[in-house]
Amino acid sequence: MDTGTDTAGDTSADGGTAGDGTAAGIDAAWTPLPRGLLRLRRFVLAATVPVLTAGLGALLWFTAGPVWALFAVPPTLLGGWGWWLLERNWRSWRYAERADDLLISRGVLWRELTVVPYGRMQLVEVTSGPLERHFGLASVQLHTAAAASDARIPGLLPSEAARLRDRLTELGQARSAGL
Repeated sequence: MDTGTDTAGDTSADGGTAGDGTAAGIDAAWTPLPRGLLRLRRFVLAATVPVLTAGLGALLWFTAGPVWALFAVPPTLLGGWGWWLLERNWRSWRYAERADDLLISRGVLWRELTVVPYGRMQLVEVTSGPLERHFGLASVQLHTAAAASDARIPGLLPSEAARLRDRLTELGQARSAGL
């Protein structure tokens, strides 16, 4: 498995810039992730920030006094900033199926491109936790011979995850003659 990083401002094969989540200089048909992953992550943010803010406000109110409870406001503002950052992160995820390998591109600040040759795949898993099932999502995890393999595509529709699993398994078996 080869990994690399993109540089900001490079032009991608589809005419966009590397900042739009595509990998610069790669000739591939990129597939973005469904919007359900963004909804899931925003749900988690919206469920946790108010609880943490209320807890911090109550703790400060009872330990330091009512004026200090105002220090619970900045976490709410950080939650709003997190709302925006989640969308940027979601937009950065892309994957592309090529003739000999699968490409996964992700990252806003640090862009990462993971290239997984079909012949190196040993196992393709489809997982879906309770929250993912509630939002109708699944994740595809690719395992290779490399111990540090981080080939994962989160937030796919279950039908797309199953299709991708079957296709990658078929291509992996066809190209694993040397292993």
